[in-house]
Amino acid sequence: MSGLTRLTLAAWAASLMAAGALLPLVKPATWIFTAAFLLALQSAAGMLCRRVPLARPLTIGAQLLVSVIALTAVFAREQALLGFLPGPLAVQRVAELFRLGAEDVGTYAIPAPDTEGIRLMLVAGVLAIGLLVDVLAVTFRRAAPAGLPLLALYSVAAGLSGGGAGRLWFLLAATGYLLLLLAEGRDRLSAWGRVFGGAQRSGRPGSAAGGGGSAFAPVRTGRRIGAVAMGTALVVPLVLPGFSGGLLGTGGGAGPGEGGGGGGTIAAVNPLVSLQDNLRQPEDFEVLRYRTNAVDNSGLYLRLVALDQFDGTSWKSSVRPIDAVPKVLPWPDGLAQSVRTSEVTSNFVASEGYDQKWLPMPFPAARVDIEGRWRFEPAGRMLVGDDKQTTKGVRYQVTSLDVQPTSEQLAQAGPAPEQLLREYTKVPGSLPADVRSTALEITKDAANDYERAVRLQDWFAEDGGFRYDVDVTSGTGTEAISRFLKDKEGFCIHFSFSMAAMARTLGIPARVAVGFMPGTTQSDGSVSVGIRDAHAWPELYFEGAGWTRFEPTPSRGSTPAYTRQVSPTGGPTGPAQPSATSSAQPSAAPSASESCPPEMRRLGECGPNPAAADDTSSGGGTDLLKAAGWTLAALLVLALPLIPFLWRTRVRAKRLAPSGGALAVWREIGDTAWDHGLEPDEAQTPRRTAERIVRAGELSGEAAEAVHRVARAVEETLYAPAPRAVAGLAEDAKRVRAGFRAHASRAVRLRALLAPRSAARLHWSASAHWTTLKSRTPGLHT
Repeated sequence: MSGLTRLTLAAWAASLMAAGALLPLVKPATWIFTAAFLLALQSAAGMLCRRVPLARPLTIGAQLLVSVIALTAVFAREQALLGFLPGPLAVQRVAELFRLGAEDVGTYAIPAPDTEGIRLMLVAGVLAIGLLVDVLAVTFRRAAPAGLPLLALYSVAAGLSGGGAGRLWFLLAATGYLLLLLAEGRDRLSAWGRVFGGAQRSGRPGSAAGGGGSAFAPVRTGRRIGAVAMGTALVVPLVLPGFSGGLLGTGGGAGPGEGGGGGGTIAAVNPLVSLQDNLRQPEDFEVLRYRTNAVDNSGLYLRLVALDQFDGTSWKSSVRPIDAVPKVLPWPDGLAQSVRTSEVTSNFVASEGYDQKWLPMPFPAARVDIEGRWRFEPAGRMLVGDDKQTTKGVRYQVTSLDVQPTSEQLAQAGPAPEQLLREYTKVPGSLPADVRSTALEITKDAANDYERAVRLQDWFAEDGGFRYDVDVTSGTGTEAISRFLKDKEGFCIHFSFSMAAMARTLGIPARVAVGFMPGTTQSDGSVSVGIRDAHAWPELYFEGAGWTRFEPTPSRGSTPAYTRQVSPTGGPTGPAQPSATSSAQPSAAPSASESCPPEMRRLGECGPNPAAADDTSSGGGTDLLKAAGWTLAALLVLALPLIPFLWRTRVRAKRLAPSGGALAVWREIGDTAWDHGLEPDEAQTPRRTAERIVRAGELSGEAAEAVHRVARAVEETLYAPAPRAVAGLAEDAKRVRAGFRAHASRAVRLRALLAPRSAARLHWSASAHWTTLKSRTPGLHT
């Protein structure tokens, strides 16, 4: 096997072994076989081009072309020309898959399912890293810098998994890099006699013929660079943020059988998959238990999150800023004082097996007493865990408002604010026409938005002939809604998504809430909420009442009292009053806070303004130390490729300083020639070297004269009894550099600037210092 083939195989293996750190992020991990095959095609293309041989840019271009064609054939075969050529439709398909993959990454917790979008992102990422490794290690024969993309790949995997990529994956990635270094070392030694192979030179240690193992200096240097890269890989994941997510769990924590009732930890995925999986559980198990002073808790739905964006593929929650949890939450948007409300206080204890980042709360919450790192999202009135904070085993108290609008108040509601109307009535252009036409048909005789909403609810729950069935094939896109309206069978996610979409087509602001139904009252007065209580319901906005719950799902939950009479009756009620204390008083969980009527709270008579709540509230503040560490690590990784450029700039400035002298300027001219492709030959005299530099660099005019002028100054410095000081040598060095740049191609100029070949002196200097340190420190080995 030739050295080139061995180096190509080592680069392929190193990239694939580093990609192993991504395996725990997605299950099943069958994507790795696709990545291995496509990476092999990419590497084979490079090997064939180098055997022709083609120029380096053409080789890289051929590898890119093969990679694009391979990705097109695998992920966009139906849209591609002839099944593999990337045309406009194929490019559009791949872009759509990337978009869906990015959404899936934000939606699913680890381990995420192997969706087509996530698979494309993983495979394309491995191919990109593999190409960088192959270009550096094989095309340019620089295996040591190839550790940087391998380090980036491992660090990203470790960061996404919260530093949990595991020792096995780190050792696997490190082994791959060492194999690559050894393959390069063997290839270098096979080319015995080259300048870099080891003749004794000034500024670098050892001799190829002198024994002592100095012929293996490239291998030793690679090992040291590898040690630095591995150390960085161990430090960077400590400051990278881990992603957790999902709406009904994070997938971490207790394993199967550790939750109440033997159900285990709830899997963290998107609302649709999570709800359907939870409702299909063979055994119900408790996720949390609470006590409340509400006289009737049938409407005490425990809300996790609001999904307010519908893009035609799925409903999802908007990305919004989060704040520290205020001591008193802001008054609900759109809720008027004329609507009757009462305060309800509930104490919650979450199960040890219930481990997710969204806090279940009655809606709308007015005050939350909880310890830990929690943050508040004002638009959806949600609490979300910060810095890996989850619900596992937490105890908290929520004071919520029981909003009791009358049918007359809802019927007389005024128009919603323009901004809210614009945001919450958006529907995708792909929504089938039958969704809007069906909504218009159902509500054709309704006099106002309230009657339209009630008719939609009643049509789904009673009049439309729908059947509740959790075994129906899931789906949340536009076609799924149209299919659901036709087949008339599904579970809560279908009913809530469809009603919200139809309400939006009628101009009624709507969103979907995900959480739990109120649960089952126990003999001791507490209420148990099980995994099968997971539920979804639509929320519609009415000016004066705010976001209002509806219940379109038959045989699930409770129909709100304000929707049971379409004909408006009765008059306005009085202002909000505190609810009467019932026998089911809260237990001694978090300390109870003093009750305060809503109108007094609005006047600021119940304590400090929420906006003035400091970061010492239960929401916590920004972890500045972690943020600084994360930023420092990112800057370190980004700065590593710039080390040769920075070192070369510093050395040039030092050599061309007034105190530098003729020898320093001569070394600078030699390294400038080396950076532009002319390898140094220190066996030549200064005069012969000057002729070689002028000839190889195609220098003429002032640049050529400058080289010879500096060469004469060097000869005089070395051999004259009393050498004279020659002025202007630094300017001569600059003329020589300008001459090289004038005749070099753009690629050569960029290479000389960003990755100068003379940076090899860094390695030599490090080896020299290491050899000196070993000689002075007994017992120290490489």
